[in-house]
Amino acid sequence: MNAVAGRAQARSSEWAVEAQGLRKSFGDNHAVAGVVLKVGAGMIYGVLGPNGAGKTTTIRMLATQLRPDAGSARIFGYDVVKDAHAVRQLIGVTGQYASVDESLSAAENLVIYSRLLGLGRLEAKHKAAELLEEFGLSEAAKRPLKHFSGGMRKCRKGCHSPQHLNISLFMN
Repeated sequence: MNAVAGRAQARSSEWAVEAQGLRKSFGDNHAVAGVVLKVGAGMIYGVLGPNGAGKTTTIRMLATQLRPDAGSARIFGYDVVKDAHAVRQLIGVTGQYASVDESLSAAENLVIYSRLLGLGRLEAKHKAAELLEEFGLSEAAKRPLKHFSGGMRKCRKGCHSPQHLNISLFMN
């Protein structure tokens, strides 16, 4: 694993996300049947489909939360099964309903999240301030999340990715 201060960094690869023949079944339900996917570094890529099409299952496999039954997937050159720890350091995942404390401020939530990702206390505070600035939320940094508008909440979701690295962010 290439590492910077104990953290994985992207291997030189033109593909941020690469999947070949990805499959997952739950009993007789074939949730994902042979997904082939290549997403270039720096690209924004949307996965669309009806309920039950396998979108969330595919994202969960790419994010190392679910082991594929067959096929392979790589994130910035790291295999999602063999190099799961490195993959988790390079990605951010946020679901439709992100888990945050609505009574805490945006800055407080980001500090907690950064600490969970392994940053030290001071580094987490600096990273929170940097992300809030980057997403145009500096003026709302001390405001409890329960008072954020819908658009501000979506921007805040983007902050919850490990932006200190070259990452892929999966939003479901």
